[in-house]
Amino acid sequence: MIHEDVAGFATDLPFGRAIMGLDLGTKTIGVAVSDGLRSVATPLETVKRTKFTADADRLLFLIKQRDIAGLVLGLPRNMDGSEGPRCQSTRAFARNLSRLWDGPITFWDERLSTVAAERALLEADTSRKRRAEVIDHVAASYILQGALDRLRHIGDTA
Repeated sequence: MIHEDVAGFATDLPFGRAIMGLDLGTKTIGVAVSDGLRSVATPLETVKRTKFTADADRLLFLIKQRDIAGLVLGLPRNMDGSEGPRCQSTRAFARNLSRLWDGPITFWDERLSTVAAERALLEADTSRKRRAEVIDHVAASYILQGALDRLRHIGDTA
Protein backbone atom coordinates (compact mmCIF):
# COMPACT_ATOMS: atom_id res chain seq x y z
CA MET A 1 0.00 0.00 0.00
CA ILE A 2 1.26 3.48 -0.87
CA HIS A 3 0.99 6.16 1.82
CA GLU A 4 1.28 9.85 1.07
CA ASP A 5 2.43 10.62 4.61
CA VAL A 6 4.79 8.93 7.02
CA ALA A 7 2.16 8.76 9.79
CA GLY A 8 -0.03 6.41 7.74
CA PHE A 9 3.04 4.45 6.70
CA ALA A 10 3.98 4.01 10.39
CA THR A 11 0.67 2.30 11.19
CA ASP A 12 1.34 -0.38 8.55
CA LEU A 13 4.88 -1.22 9.68
CA PRO A 14 5.39 -4.41 11.68
CA PHE A 15 7.52 -4.00 14.79
CA GLY A 16 11.23 -4.83 14.81
CA ARG A 17 11.96 -5.01 11.08
CA ALA A 18 14.16 -2.76 9.00
CA ILE A 19 13.00 -0.35 6.34
CA MET A 20 14.69 0.62 3.08
CA GLY A 21 15.24 4.04 1.54
CA LEU A 22 15.55 4.63 -2.19
CA ASP A 23 16.98 7.59 -4.10
CA LEU A 24 15.60 7.12 -7.61
CA GLY A 25 17.67 8.71 -10.32
CA THR A 26 17.40 8.37 -14.08
CA LYS A 27 20.56 6.23 -14.28
CA THR A 28 20.87 4.75 -10.78
CA ILE A 29 18.92 3.88 -7.65
CA GLY A 30 20.63 4.59 -4.35
CA VAL A 31 19.68 2.06 -1.68
CA ALA A 32 19.98 2.42 2.10
CA VAL A 33 18.66 0.28 4.94
CA SER A 34 17.86 0.82 8.59
CA ASP A 35 18.60 -1.40 11.54
CA GLY A 36 15.74 -3.39 13.08
CA LEU A 37 15.15 -0.70 15.70
CA ARG A 38 14.82 1.86 12.91
CA SER A 39 17.27 4.30 14.44
CA VAL A 40 20.15 4.45 11.93
CA ALA A 41 20.18 4.53 8.13
CA THR A 42 23.16 2.89 6.43
CA PRO A 43 24.07 3.24 2.75
CA LEU A 44 23.89 -0.16 1.06
CA GLU A 45 24.48 -0.02 -2.69
CA THR A 46 23.78 1.76 -5.95
CA VAL A 47 21.75 -0.14 -8.53
CA LYS A 48 22.48 0.73 -12.15
CA ARG A 49 19.12 1.24 -13.84
CA THR A 50 18.33 -0.71 -16.98
CA LYS A 51 14.62 -1.45 -17.27
CA PHE A 52 11.93 -1.57 -14.61
CA THR A 53 11.76 -5.38 -14.46
CA ALA A 54 15.50 -5.76 -13.82
CA ASP A 55 15.54 -2.86 -11.36
CA ALA A 56 12.57 -4.29 -9.48
CA ASP A 57 14.11 -7.79 -9.42
CA ARG A 58 17.24 -6.42 -7.71
CA LEU A 59 15.23 -4.39 -5.20
CA LEU A 60 12.91 -7.32 -4.44
CA PHE A 61 15.97 -9.52 -3.87
CA LEU A 62 17.35 -6.99 -1.37
CA ILE A 63 13.93 -6.62 0.30
CA LYS A 64 13.69 -10.38 0.80
CA GLN A 65 17.33 -10.82 1.78
CA ARG A 66 17.12 -8.14 4.48
CA ASP A 67 13.52 -8.84 5.59
CA ILE A 68 12.47 -5.27 4.82
CA ALA A 69 9.17 -4.10 6.31
CA GLY A 70 8.62 -0.93 4.26
CA LEU A 71 10.06 1.37 1.62
CA VAL A 72 10.73 5.11 1.70
CA LEU A 73 11.18 6.69 -1.73
CA GLY A 74 12.78 10.09 -2.04
CA LEU A 75 10.33 12.48 -3.70
CA PRO A 76 12.29 15.02 -5.76
CA ARG A 77 10.13 18.12 -5.29
CA ASN A 78 11.11 21.43 -6.83
CA MET A 79 12.63 23.98 -4.45
CA ASP A 80 9.25 25.77 -4.23
CA GLY A 81 7.61 22.51 -3.08
CA SER A 82 5.79 21.84 -6.34
CA GLU A 83 5.97 18.52 -8.13
CA GLY A 84 7.43 18.16 -11.60
CA PRO A 85 8.07 15.28 -14.00
CA ARG A 86 10.60 13.59 -11.70
CA CYS A 87 7.97 13.34 -8.94
CA GLN A 88 5.53 11.81 -11.41
CA SER A 89 8.19 9.29 -12.40
CA THR A 90 8.84 8.41 -8.73
CA ARG A 91 5.13 7.96 -8.04
CA ALA A 92 4.81 5.73 -11.14
CA PHE A 93 7.77 3.65 -9.94
CA ALA A 94 6.07 3.24 -6.53
CA ARG A 95 2.79 2.17 -8.18
CA ASN A 96 4.57 -0.38 -10.37
CA LEU A 97 6.60 -1.75 -7.46
CA SER A 98 3.49 -2.00 -5.27
CA ARG A 99 2.05 -4.44 -7.82
CA LEU A 100 5.02 -6.75 -7.16
CA TRP A 101 5.43 -6.27 -3.39
CA ASP A 102 2.64 -5.82 -0.87
CA GLY A 103 4.56 -3.97 1.85
CA PRO A 104 3.93 -0.33 2.75
CA ILE A 105 5.57 2.39 0.66
CA THR A 106 5.82 6.11 1.43
CA PHE A 107 7.56 9.19 0.12
CA TRP A 108 10.03 11.57 1.75
CA ASP A 109 10.88 15.05 0.50
CA GLU A 110 14.41 14.63 -0.80
CA ARG A 111 15.21 18.27 -1.55
CA LEU A 112 18.90 18.86 -0.85
CA SER A 113 19.61 15.24 0.17
CA THR A 114 22.23 14.90 -2.59
CA VAL A 115 23.72 18.25 -1.61
CA ALA A 116 23.99 17.10 2.02
CA ALA A 117 25.51 13.78 0.95
CA GLU A 118 28.03 15.55 -1.29
CA ARG A 119 28.99 17.91 1.54
CA ALA A 120 29.49 15.01 3.96
CA LEU A 121 31.66 13.15 1.46
CA LEU A 122 33.74 16.29 0.81
CA GLU A 123 34.20 16.80 4.56
CA ALA A 124 35.38 13.19 4.78
CA ASP A 125 37.95 14.03 2.09
CA THR A 126 36.51 11.42 -0.28
CA SER A 127 38.08 11.39 -3.74
CA ARG A 128 36.03 12.60 -6.70
CA LYS A 129 35.97 9.08 -8.18
CA ARG A 130 34.80 7.53 -4.92
CA ARG A 131 32.15 10.25 -4.42
CA ALA A 132 30.71 9.44 -7.85
CA GLU A 133 30.53 5.76 -6.86
CA VAL A 134 28.76 6.27 -3.52
CA ILE A 135 26.78 9.52 -3.78
CA ASP A 136 23.46 7.86 -4.65
CA HIS A 137 23.34 5.40 -1.79
CA VAL A 138 24.67 8.02 0.64
CA ALA A 139 21.82 10.31 -0.54
CA ALA A 140 19.41 7.39 0.03
CA SER A 141 20.65 7.15 3.60
CA TYR A 142 19.91 10.87 4.13
CA ILE A 143 16.39 10.31 2.80
CA LEU A 144 15.88 7.26 5.00
CA GLN A 145 17.37 8.94 8.09
CA GLY A 146 14.91 11.83 7.71
CA ALA A 147 12.02 9.37 7.62
CA LEU A 148 13.43 7.39 10.57
CA ASP A 149 13.69 10.58 12.64
CA ARG A 150 10.08 11.41 11.78
CA LEU A 151 8.93 7.88 12.65
CA ARG A 152 10.67 8.16 16.02
CA HIS A 153 8.88 11.47 16.66
CA ILE A 154 5.52 9.89 15.72
CA GLY A 155 6.26 7.09 18.20
CA ASP A 156 7.05 9.61 20.94
CA THR A 157 3.72 11.37 20.54
CA ALA A 158 1.58 8.24 20.27
